[in-house]
Amino acid sequence: MPRTPRLGLLVAALLLPLIPLAAAPSVLPTAAAGPLVEDYASYQPATKCRPDAKPGTEELGRWLVKRFGGSFGGISRACGGSISEHTEGRAFDWTVNASTRTGRKTAQQFLRRAFRTNRAGETDALARRMGIMYVIWDDQMYSAWRGFEPVPYLSSSCKKVKRCSQTLRHRDHVHISLTRQAARGKTSWYLRR
Repeated sequence: MPRTPRLGLLVAALLLPLIPLAAAPSVLPTAAAGPLVEDYASYQPATKCRPDAKPGTEELGRWLVKRFGGSFGGISRACGGSISEHTEGRAFDWTVNASTRTGRKTAQQFLRRAFRTNRAGETDALARRMGIMYVIWDDQMYSAWRGFEPVPYLSSSCKKVKRCSQTLRHRDHVHISLTRQAARGKTSWYLRR
């Protein structure tokens, strides 16, 4: 039985919309791959002592030292005292000294980069992609839940700044705490490396 022109037009009308999708997969939405930048992290307090260094924590520490200098001050803390992100393997200390010009410059270069707005207009883009929960450096705390705006920091172990050690004031190192997802290496910064 010969095809009628109407049947051919019907088949063409049904198949025509499918051809551009098959020929040009770039028109598929990119949102399926996930957000370009994660939301600002909320505070995720430490609840257990599992001090083994997590892979994301190690990777970020190595990257910082390789990219900016300083030295890796360590991740884990022994169980028995207070529980912190260090005792969960998701915080590390990056050794740079606020009392030296080089140390200040090194830390400030990283902070500027981490808190920079990207081309898409997303604020604090790198810090959010890295899953940084908060940073403590040179008597200041930069927390994700406050949009990384610096606020004065005083360790609970100190009554006054002047009587507090350089270490408790975080002047001889930068403390970086990560979300649980980032510590496992599961935020966009780690997955795209």
